[in-house]
Amino acid sequence: MADKKDDYSFWTKYKRFAGTEIMLYVIMVIGIILGIVIFSYL
Repeated sequence: MADKKDDYSFWTKYKRFAGTEIMLYVIMVIGIILGIVIFSYL
């Protein structure tokens, strides 16, 4: 039972940060794509 509780708390903590983590990855990918586009036209 204790293990299940630890997993549950871990997943609830992860869900809180998952959204911001996904946003960081999206922003990073968009930045890389924009950089490639800008440098390909220079």
